[in-house]
Amino acid sequence: MEKDFSVGKTDALIIVDVQRDFCPGGALAVPEGDQVVPFLNEYIKLFKKAKASILATRDWHPPNHISFKAQGGTWPPHCVQNTTGAKFHPDLKLPKHTTVISKAMNPQKDNYSGFEGAEPANTLKNQGIVRVFVGGLATDYCVKNTVLDALKHDFQAVLLLDAVAGINAEPGDDEKAINKMIERGAEQATLADFIYPLEIPSAINPDAEGLGEKPLSKFETKKKARMRPRGPYKQIRKEG
Repeated sequence: MEKDFSVGKTDALIIVDVQRDFCPGGALAVPEGDQVVPFLNEYIKLFKKAKASILATRDWHPPNHISFKAQGGTWPPHCVQNTTGAKFHPDLKLPKHTTVISKAMNPQKDNYSGFEGAEPANTLKNQGIVRVFVGGLATDYCVKNTVLDALKHDFQAVLLLDAVAGINAEPGDDEKAINKMIERGAEQATLADFIYPLEIPSAINPDAEGLGEKPLSKFETKKKARMRPRGPYKQIRKEG
């Protein structure tokens, strides 16, 4: 069943870990991870227009974090505090007053969710937030865990299908993650599902001629979102 979404002040956009190290050329790159950026920028425009909350999570690891291989973990060093790799993607147009949630800072504890501990959820609830829209990196790790924890904290959650990409360490991990989020109660949406006129970024297929000449239908957009690849990853502060 198709649903047209509108955004208001009880909604929040959560952008998960769109950092240099998770994009092509980074230490732990998500395949085509940078392709979520133009879509997220469109969502940012929408939420700014609605004067709705915008949050961005980031891995903010100490150099000796337990998830790193040198400490017996799974991953190469990535998103180390105050390094270039930990910065947000340079093309991501975060507003000045974006709330930044830094996570996985305890060297002895790994964390994939933007909702670790009570503070992020309590902050949103105190702001009157009821529903969160989630996109970013990576579908099968931090996006999944952020969405599932949002649901545990009794938020409505909407997964932005065209604004996520996964690592797929095992083939199909992203689809399994999406299915789990939906089974737990998350809704799904793409830019075509919002009642306001939004631009479908041509970056969805840079090689296609004339893609920007007309908007994609909901079916086409959702199909392309599903076909794109769908990665690992608190303190709250105001950016700006």
